[in-house]
Amino acid sequence: MAAATYPVNYTVEYPERLSRWLIFVKWLLALPHQIVLYGLAIAVAVTSFLAWWAILFTGRYPRGLHKFAVDVSRWSARVGAYTSLFRDEYPPFAFEADYPVTLQVEYSPRITRWRLLFTGIILIPLFVVGLAYYLAYAVTAFIAFFAILFTGQYPKGLFDFGVGVNRFFIRLNMYSNLLCVGYPPFGLT
Repeated sequence: MAAATYPVNYTVEYPERLSRWLIFVKWLLALPHQIVLYGLAIAVAVTSFLAWWAILFTGRYPRGLHKFAVDVSRWSARVGAYTSLFRDEYPPFAFEADYPVTLQVEYSPRITRWRLLFTGIILIPLFVVGLAYYLAYAVTAFIAFFAILFTGQYPKGLFDFGVGVNRFFIRLNMYSNLLCVGYPPFGLT
């Protein structure tokens, strides 16, 4: 399935300049977000359990529960972009916000019931590929840290790769949590 037509899309606007000192404290500044997101993750776990039963009996993910799970994922994606050094703007404490990071997830009106049992198994190839992507990303993020420290810029190629790896894992997460249909692509675009 082509990335342009895949029902989950994640984008981050490329920053021309990044703060050289902020890279040392972003993890600390993001702690309030992490605390709130931890609480929201518990709520999403409960609503996902309810949604699982709804899908079993109706073949549909309840729209309100879907929106809530996607909104929490969107917030988490903004905080993740901030802590991954993609952006310097502090992310807002909101589900919907004007921020240079977007996560769009199309609502799927029908979800086949067999996915409730077999999603974990059919995702094994993506987990293997994801491990390789993650290891490569760890190396490139280390390089990018020093590039930002010395030049104030995230190298464009490394930025695109990092955003692509995040996109890959977000799509994997959305599919594994039954928030979208269509097997996630193996690529980063």
